[in-house]
Amino acid sequence: MKSKNRSQARHYRFHIDWILTIILVIALVLYGYGTWKTGSANDFYTSAITSMTQSFKNFWYASFDPAGYITVDKPPVALWFMAISAKIFGVSNFSVVLPSVLFGVGSVYLMYRLIKPKFGKNAGRIAAFVMTITPIVVADSRTNNMDATLVYFLLLSLWMLQKAVDKKNIFWLMGSFALIGFAFNIKMLQAFMIVPAMLLFYWIASKTNWKQKTMHTVLAIISLVVLTLAWPLSVDMTSANNRPYEGGSEHNSVMELAFGYNGTQRLLGQTTGTGGTFKGMGNQKSKNNQTNKNQPTPPNMSKKNQQKSRMKMPGGNKPAGMKNGGAPGGGGGSIFNIGTAGPLRLFQSALGPQISWLLPFAIIGMLASYIVYADPRRKWYQTTEKQKQIVLWTGWLVLVGGFFSVASFFHPYYTIMLAPAIAALSGIGLIGMLKALKIFNRKDIRFYFLPLAIAVTAMLQAWYVSNYYSWLTILILVIGIAASLGIIFIKSKKVMKNVIIAGLITISIAPSFWSMTPTIAKTSDAIPSAGLDLLTSHGNQGGIGSGSVNNKLLKYLQKNQGNAKYLFATADSGTAAPYIIKTKKAVMAMGGFNGTDPAMTLSKFKQLVKSGQVKYYLDGGKSGSTNSSIVNWIKKHGKKVSAKTYGDTSTSNNKQGHFGNKQKMGMPNQMMPRKSSNHQMNGGPQNSSETLYDLSNIYK
Repeated sequence: MKSKNRSQARHYRFHIDWILTIILVIALVLYGYGTWKTGSANDFYTSAITSMTQSFKNFWYASFDPAGYITVDKPPVALWFMAISAKIFGVSNFSVVLPSVLFGVGSVYLMYRLIKPKFGKNAGRIAAFVMTITPIVVADSRTNNMDATLVYFLLLSLWMLQKAVDKKNIFWLMGSFALIGFAFNIKMLQAFMIVPAMLLFYWIASKTNWKQKTMHTVLAIISLVVLTLAWPLSVDMTSANNRPYEGGSEHNSVMELAFGYNGTQRLLGQTTGTGGTFKGMGNQKSKNNQTNKNQPTPPNMSKKNQQKSRMKMPGGNKPAGMKNGGAPGGGGGSIFNIGTAGPLRLFQSALGPQISWLLPFAIIGMLASYIVYADPRRKWYQTTEKQKQIVLWTGWLVLVGGFFSVASFFHPYYTIMLAPAIAALSGIGLIGMLKALKIFNRKDIRFYFLPLAIAVTAMLQAWYVSNYYSWLTILILVIGIAASLGIIFIKSKKVMKNVIIAGLITISIAPSFWSMTPTIAKTSDAIPSAGLDLLTSHGNQGGIGSGSVNNKLLKYLQKNQGNAKYLFATADSGTAAPYIIKTKKAVMAMGGFNGTDPAMTLSKFKQLVKSGQVKYYLDGGKSGSTNSSIVNWIKKHGKKVSAKTYGDTSTSNNKQGHFGNKQKMGMPNQMMPRKSSNHQMNGGPQNSSETLYDLSNIYK
């Protein structure tokens, strides 16, 4: 018996994929290194996590504040994992980011598990590696945003779907679609983007008759609907008096939030939750190179800062060696720049350097592998098992890519949704293109897929880096094109193999370098991005999701709070969040994220003041609040507290990792971008014109 156990142990030991293990370690380092040194990440969510660790009610509803006044504008599932981590390790950037890091690494592993069974180890390794070095995947996995968590559960859903097909098991299928419903409660309708591709795959891949497929599909949809609606309906059916206001909604409803602000507005343009309409975010075309007056601007900014923002929109200052103009998509300053809507948007410089380095390779590889894996004995519509897998990943790419090509309201970091499809098709495609080189001769057009993929990808990458480093542009172009020509004309198989390796390494250099920038800069930004600007601008600091605390003001408030329920009230979460994180006390953000949620009425606020629950109001000097009547009443009846009483010393919650001495960081001067100025587009500096009002004597 012992001998048998030893034999089994030996069997499993030798089945460890050490190359995959190395890839996973690289992913863990890229996603996790330095996250314990980066402040409060997205303090909007960190504030909610702080509150969620204090009571189950706050945990269930994802309350932004400890008093359970208002929620964040997303469902709670991703935050549940973060709150559990914070409960175990204490609230810190490390604890709130840890689940994203682990889910990011988990996604890399799932890419391998999804591709290997049908296309082999090498295809799985390549897919895992491409996922690892996709710049926006690294940036997202280092934050407490929901995107890395969402992608993990979508991939897990596909793994269960493949199990359902292979095992002809309805329970795997129902579980797969139930996970999509679970993922809906991570980031709402974004989870549904791949559902059509999943349904198509099941119908073409399942080896059951159409009656069984129909019944199974109905059961799968039922499981999807049940898991989707379980939490939202439980919230909407609870009396508004017994739960927080649903942040981001107009009428205190999760379902409205899902299909409005987090639904149709993402496609058609934002009309709520910002204090203004953001129609066609980044889509307007200017005439004579002048900035369009209707170009969207960050919420709650002065006109002066909005003008500065428009001027800075393309990217930060020029890095060393950059040629004319700015560096779009370089990272750190393009949170409102999503390019021009159209079929080529994903290749444009606004989004491309975040996600599209290997997109041409994936597309050409998709076409090549679909052709190569066809069975010549079958009719064109009779697909092989491998072709069905390609259809699944192509469906993901087309559906998600199509959305980002036309949508009007999203941040560049949302494009992490494209990463799995690009990674999968790159792995599948490379193996397919290598097979084409073996089985077809130079007279067959299919022989030329790989050199074409390397050449086109190299040219796109050279364009992306051309605004930064001329030498890198030349390197990628020369080696990429030379490798492509070498594949075509060199007849020695041994030499050709080395040429192919050189070409593949060449098109991996730039995305690998870009993916390292969030790790080198030790960023964990509210608006994640990757790019060389991070090495000098330290990410998106100075605005959205990175507020600061006025320590003297805080001491004054704590000393004089008395029995008031709230430390103070303010218009928006940007002002409130850092105080909640630091004190773990209740601060009322009357209008939610941007001060625009109609969560509070004047009569209700008067009652809170009269009962002593709200004693102070902090005016952050921001415009756009829907609570103007309340603010006007406060300014008319409240007593201004002299700034001399508490001083104006501020300390930021964000202790961002940064570059000091270039040589100390091990980067040569010529590799180091010039310092970028502060990016005003992130919402402007906090505490720029704060005024504190004492409301305690209004009803005395």
